[in-house]
Amino acid sequence: MRDPRYDVLFEPVRIGPVIAKNRFYQVPHCCGMGHAYPKSIAAIRAMKAEGGWAVVCTEETEIHHTSDISPALEGRLWDDSDIPAFIKKTDAIHQHGALAGVELCHNGLHAPNMYSREVPLAPSDTMVDWGAPINARAMDKTDIANMRRWYVNAAKRAQQAGFDIVYVYAGHDMTLLQHFISKRHNQRTDEYGGSLTNRLRLFREVLAETKEAIGDTCAIAVRLCVDELLGKDGLTAQGEGYDIVAGMAEEPDLWDVNISGWENDSQTSRFSQEGYQEQYISFVKSLTSRPVVGVGRYTSPDTMVRLVKSGVMDLIGAARPSIADPFLPNKISEGREEDIRECIGCNICVASDNTSTPIRCTQNPTMGEEWRKDWHPEIIPPIKTREQFLIIGGGPSGLEAARALAARGCDVTLAEACEHWGGRVTSEAALPGLAAWGRVRDWRVGQLEKMSNVEMFLASKMVADDAFSFEAENIVVATGSKWQRGGFNASTILTPDDIMAGNLPGLAEKIIVYDVESFYMGGLIAEKCALEGANVTYVTPVAMVSAWTVNTLEQHRIQKRLLELGVNIICHQEVKPDLTLSCVFTGVTQKLECDTFIPVIMRQPLDSLWQELNQHADAGSKTIARIGDCLAPTTIAGAVYAGHKFAREFGKIIDPDISPFKREH
Repeated sequence: MRDPRYDVLFEPVRIGPVIAKNRFYQVPHCCGMGHAYPKSIAAIRAMKAEGGWAVVCTEETEIHHTSDISPALEGRLWDDSDIPAFIKKTDAIHQHGALAGVELCHNGLHAPNMYSREVPLAPSDTMVDWGAPINARAMDKTDIANMRRWYVNAAKRAQQAGFDIVYVYAGHDMTLLQHFISKRHNQRTDEYGGSLTNRLRLFREVLAETKEAIGDTCAIAVRLCVDELLGKDGLTAQGEGYDIVAGMAEEPDLWDVNISGWENDSQTSRFSQEGYQEQYISFVKSLTSRPVVGVGRYTSPDTMVRLVKSGVMDLIGAARPSIADPFLPNKISEGREEDIRECIGCNICVASDNTSTPIRCTQNPTMGEEWRKDWHPEIIPPIKTREQFLIIGGGPSGLEAARALAARGCDVTLAEACEHWGGRVTSEAALPGLAAWGRVRDWRVGQLEKMSNVEMFLASKMVADDAFSFEAENIVVATGSKWQRGGFNASTILTPDDIMAGNLPGLAEKIIVYDVESFYMGGLIAEKCALEGANVTYVTPVAMVSAWTVNTLEQHRIQKRLLELGVNIICHQEVKPDLTLSCVFTGVTQKLECDTFIPVIMRQPLDSLWQELNQHADAGSKTIARIGDCLAPTTIAGAVYAGHKFAREFGKIIDPDISPFKREH
């Protein structure tokens, strides 16, 4: 039964000519699939609608072939041939009583047109800011007239496709309409440049013409950046961001407001807390009678209620929380708040879009698998015959496998050698800024503790004889991995595992952190040692600190933090076994003094127990399997997925010669 305190979240909200059944609003977000995977996208959006979201929006959707951002995979409504794919989406969303929204977009100087090979368009002559070293040309009056028509045509196609809410999008510094508004991008001297009134002209024309074309049946939403965190060089909530909303207060049917660019709007939990955008967007509701939606990685229903009752927003926007738990609204409605899989803010979902690959989620292993594997985040088919499992290892993979197997009706015993659950999750969550990652452990432990067919034991290290003596029908080894020390000749070598275990270098020591992996760990270890007061040098063979975190939108913040902490950063250098640095281009060497050497290179599976068990596979158990990092070290998202995949597929006959999932052709 729903807590009456949360009733306000389930009140309907009128948005122009349509009504949202509650205040839960899945804002537009990308999935790394776009126009290439229409069935998969439709299934993802349908799952959100089934989970109780009143509004479910698409990813940004290109309106014209001059807005081609290949190789990124976004939506496309270039012409009428694109409409049928979107009908699949809207029908799937409407089936569950939700409204369907589409974020129409021309990317302007952010569109390199690498597929269409058209010349990019922008307010003024400039470089394209992404994808190719080419220029965008300044639009003339004919181009502007064409652009207005292209927006209206796309809006009409969206209406034909069954959308209820159509966006006029000016955010994230990735849209032509925001480029016209921006003083940085717009150097025009005609009526479309100069003053804010002039720079807003195209935006207001597109908004008015879109509303005139389809506003009798579709709500027209504005997605606007109100602050770019650039001070006087950009839009601010105290300056032009405020003025835009004040001057256009009643023009759209809905205000969807945020901060730009994407790296600010979707900050990781390492660098921001829940609700971090509130200070920038809270003024909007005071200026308009139209409903306002905003985001902030909200997962707490108490916070959501406060936002509504205090007049910050009318609709609770979410992208990442709706990915981590598509059924978040229903769980609040049913009084099951403790069952919400809370987003950890790791941005592995964002990385999927940035690598043009299907979306993934650390908390929700079914994300992206709704169509191709028929996986449902809340429903898992029962196993045909009840079986007993011994799972050895209580890290992310073992916890998820135990939870999913128990949900299938199996009897599960989970044994963990340490005195705490979580494995690497617990260790990494203690690093600077990663506390929210502990939610991966906490949610699974909480679910397991409620299951009568699960027994859980800490401080229970097992050897092969222990496992076999348990006489389980199935043994699953999920013992994780460890960081390698490598073949380096140093007086003191510590690994990230040592640092996370509290074995820190002395304050006066000179430390080299050698980061070959290039994800988050090397930067975090350097940060932790620097915070302890050590003299830290970060060395990497690539061009920047934690290079792969470009995909999670946090690389610039990681490098900035290390510089602010006084960490010496040396790029394009390999470390030889004798700790000599060698330039990756020229081979020129140099010697660097070092008291403690910390290699962050790769992790090694801890699979000795599995090896021993596998040698005696005839000892009575039907199945002896290894999963997660014990099989092959991966991301935490990959480890959770591995545990879930094992549980889902147990009992199925898998043909290694046939793809285990459906493909879109």
